Amino acid sequence: MADSGRSGPADPEAADGRSESPLAVRKRGQQSPGLRARHQSSAPGHCFRRVTLTKPTFCHSCSDFIWGLVGFLCEVCNFMCHEKCLKTLRSVCSCVTACAVRVPVAHCFGPAGPKKRFCCVCRKHTEGNTALRCEVCELHVHADCATFTCADCRRCHLDGTLEQDTIPHHWREGNLASAARCEACRRSCGSSDVLAGMRCEWCGITSHAACYLSVPPECTVGRLHGMLLHPACVQLDSRNFSKMHCYRITESCSHELDNSDDVDPAAVASKDVQPAAAESGKQFLKVFDGDDAVKRSYFRLVSIFRATRNEEVVEAALRTFYLPDEPQDFELHEVGGLQRLHSDDILNRNGGPDNRSSLKDGGDAWLLRPKPRGAEVIKVHAGWPRSGAAFVRVSVSKDATAASVLTEVLSQLDRQEEDESSFSLLEVFMSSKQVQRQTLTPQEKMLDKLQEIRKLSLRQMNQTRFYVVANRKRAVQVNLLIGGLPPLLAREEYVQLIQEQLTIKSHLVTITHIYPSQGAVVLQVSCFSEAERIYMLAKDTSVSNKTLTSLVIPEILHNKLAEDVCPLLVFVNPKSGGLKGRELLYSFRKLLNPHQVFDISNGGLLAGLHTFREVPRFRVLVCGGDGTLGWVLGVLEAVRHKLVCREPPIGIVPLGTGNDLARILRWGPGYSGEDPHHILVSVDEADEVLMDRWTILLDAQDMSEDGQDNGFLEPPKIVQMNNYFGLGIDAELSLDFHTAREDEPDKFTSRFHNKGVYVKVGLQKIINTRSLHNELQLQVDSQNVPLPNIEGLIFLNIPSWGSGADLWGTEVDGRYGRPSIDDGLLEVVGVTGVVHMGQVQSGLRSGIRIAQGNYIRLTVSKPLPVQVDGEPWLQPPGHIIISAAGPKVRMLRKSRQKQKKSSAGAKDVRSQSPSSRDAGHF
Repeated sequence: MADSGRSGPADPEAADGRSESPLAVRKRGQQSPGLRARHQSSAPGHCFRRVTLTKPTFCHSCSDFIWGLVGFLCEVCNFMCHEKCLKTLRSVCSCVTACAVRVPVAHCFGPAGPKKRFCCVCRKHTEGNTALRCEVCELHVHADCATFTCADCRRCHLDGTLEQDTIPHHWREGNLASAARCEACRRSCGSSDVLAGMRCEWCGITSHAACYLSVPPECTVGRLHGMLLHPACVQLDSRNFSKMHCYRITESCSHELDNSDDVDPAAVASKDVQPAAAESGKQFLKVFDGDDAVKRSYFRLVSIFRATRNEEVVEAALRTFYLPDEPQDFELHEVGGLQRLHSDDILNRNGGPDNRSSLKDGGDAWLLRPKPRGAEVIKVHAGWPRSGAAFVRVSVSKDATAASVLTEVLSQLDRQEEDESSFSLLEVFMSSKQVQRQTLTPQEKMLDKLQEIRKLSLRQMNQTRFYVVANRKRAVQVNLLIGGLPPLLAREEYVQLIQEQLTIKSHLVTITHIYPSQGAVVLQVSCFSEAERIYMLAKDTSVSNKTLTSLVIPEILHNKLAEDVCPLLVFVNPKSGGLKGRELLYSFRKLLNPHQVFDISNGGLLAGLHTFREVPRFRVLVCGGDGTLGWVLGVLEAVRHKLVCREPPIGIVPLGTGNDLARILRWGPGYSGEDPHHILVSVDEADEVLMDRWTILLDAQDMSEDGQDNGFLEPPKIVQMNNYFGLGIDAELSLDFHTAREDEPDKFTSRFHNKGVYVKVGLQKIINTRSLHNELQLQVDSQNVPLPNIEGLIFLNIPSWGSGADLWGTEVDGRYGRPSIDDGLLEVVGVTGVVHMGQVQSGLRSGIRIAQGNYIRLTVSKPLPVQVDGEPWLQPPGHIIISAAGPKVRMLRKSRQKQKKSSAGAKDVRSQSPSSRDAGHF
């Protein structure tokens, strides 16, 4: 770690030229940045120089306005601050962030949201299509800055490599709301103008960069501790599986990052800045940081004056690559040639006596190389929790091997009496995309190893560290969920199918669980390479013209769950509610453990239910429409016998069009950008209620005019109903809408447009008439019920229909009881046509009450459109039977009371999430 002030602090008066002659000032202005005065700070890595401010500027340390014309700017990361803040500065420079990482965890980059954020590397705005964000933490970067981030994401599970006894605060700098307050001094610490302030990404407390070290180090997880899945309770052997695979994040999200190294954004930007550079007397050099960058043509543009000493060019190149090393330890080599620049060489494209090593016009390409070293000092971190410093320093000479370094490290860690064969030296490359680990052989030369890494990439060397770890023969256990198989097969058929299609090795792979109703099996693999092979092969395999799915499943250590913890299992349908489902998925991954948040479009529902199968009690939150909720209840019913908690309560975030059940349970008519943290708090405080579910048997038969059966048309079908079941005009409108949505799905992305289509379809049906009472016969509780002249017949389980309309009405009638979602009765209502339905929707009328009962039998003589919870189809003639479907389901109803305060300090910012303090998150 290099000192932030490479040259001593200069005289401020000389720095701004107030005591110099005009000629001296002009000559000083022509000097390169490397010769300007540097100012020391208390934070490592920064390279500050005094600058004149030409526009309103805020301090990145205290977030206050910088009054006057003088500020101090870091030439590496663009950090700006007051002179008074230099002495108390705690924010490290972007070039040394890798040194502050405790346990390296890779990021999961995806496209950034629409709101303005600040890049955590260069500290500038991330507006535009090239911005990226981590799907798990609050890291926002430009696409070209992503390669300079390190693996400092949240650690959400145990992986059996590096141990950690407690969960400390996971601090992330910047992107706080302006109303955020410091946990230590209670003053405002947020800013919407600059990257300032610190926030813990587990508990959500905020602090000044100068105050966060005074906060107690251990994190309590905050207000959501009762529903959060603690990282110490999740086990996942991942090794070379990327974090995108571990968190089941759609791989297309990382496409932009994967290509960011292949095309240099600086090269594109240089087209606009080259003319300006020529006018200002500057030139641009293409600089590579190693052989790997030359091979992939990935370079950075370094802007220098036309007459610049090589040491200053090297310093500028190190800043461009965010490297904290000293410039005297490096030199420049011409790419493709033998030319080498020494420290006293001067780059001068104007010619003349100083042009001893002039560069060619056009493509000035240079390779940044470290000078040969006879000895080095490396840091070796302990792979287990320990008090004091996290690492020890070891001197490495030419003859030093991994074994000798290991001996010295164990001696400094006071473990020299233990057997050295029980420990190994581990090399860890902390790339932002994937953490790579490699165990060094005892005979490996350490100095040669360091030189090899530096020759390949100086950036890689900056993000590489060494650990001493204990050798443990821990059994490998990777769980893979393979889906897309034919449903309802015997166990032997599934075993044979897996062996044939995936050619598994029986001594390494065990089929632990089979879900015939879902066409899925769970494989437990005891070898990393075999698990990786099966995972990739399954994605390229098709069975019965259906591509298989493959997911890495974590293991929840349910015995470690605290008694007061009831984890929340979240299912999100990102296709519901336009882009709001996608943003909710991102927000819940940040607020909770991403291992408890599941994208149902990537692996379905079974992955979440299987993960929570042994949790003694948990809750479920479904983010989607009524169809998504019905899907969740159906799968839960099918796999209930494999769960320890067989009846988990279910809450709703309404993202659909109608959202009738969500209205009854007080979750609202639809999601309109509410704070995700407040949603989770409401779920935590919600009340449990019971709800009836109904089974509908559809037995299609060829019916004669007198109602006699003449034979079967198709096999009987059984569906489950939660909200309502409709026949006639109501189902016909839903069927037309469903057909229009299937023809042009891209247009149906908002509830407003969907309701507009419903109105259009309804107007087209006004002139149509249908005498439904002549086409079916109704029995309620074994009693024949005559039907009036109606066009639609609807069976209600909840007192909300058609996006919140009260079809049954509120009038008191002695013949019928008051409707309830748990009374074990269905309400039978009729409508006379589209006009009647419109009047019900507007609250002018209610439906025609026909009956109330718990066993319904219908005889249909002609094909009829029907719908169950908004899913329509054309039903052939036959019999329809509706009866109660087993036990009632437990639902969560939002409490009418205001959100309770969990503690005396609940009014503080600690009870809020990152998104709750960002009013413009959506």
